[in-house]
Amino acid sequence: MPGIGYDLLNEPRPQWYAIQTRSRFEKSVATLLGAKEVEHYLPAFGEMHQWKDRKKLVERPAFPGYVFVRFKDGGAARLDILKIPGAVRILGKGDMIEPVPEHEIQSVRILLQSSGKCLSHPFVREGTRVRVRRGPLKDVEGILVRIKNYNRLVVSIELLSQAVATEVDASDVEPIQTIRPERREIPYM
Repeated sequence: MPGIGYDLLNEPRPQWYAIQTRSRFEKSVATLLGAKEVEHYLPAFGEMHQWKDRKKLVERPAFPGYVFVRFKDGGAARLDILKIPGAVRILGKGDMIEPVPEHEIQSVRILLQSSGKCLSHPFVREGTRVRVRRGPLKDVEGILVRIKNYNRLVVSIELLSQAVATEVDASDVEPIQTIRPERREIPYM
């Protein structure tokens, strides 16, 4: 049989990419992506803002200046996305765009859909990598940090160097065995 399914193996699969937007254009870009029927994700959480005369729950992007989009990489698809007013670039290294791993997108979705309070958090590269064992965040992976008397699970998007965090009970998490890159010894001169 001549190559049934062979082309399907070579055809690129849709992957998640991070689009950098102009400042405060995240919602606008997400709306225009939706109008073009392009799969996208704008992670956001509610934050209480207070003025002199009132309080209001305001929806804030979890990663200011970024929207995630899922597409098959190709010249036409890339160009259509970059033509959207407010879209600046698709993140990557050098001339190559770089996909965001599916598990990072899923972890952020689960975290933001949980009932816990979420907030933006500085990106954390070092720390204890953990997986939540039970509760609404079960199987979410992130970095456990302690701020004041509270434990926080920090979920990072490496490509953006940004993260979101929520409070967790330390007894609900377990460490993940990670392989760290070996340190290069620099000879003393």
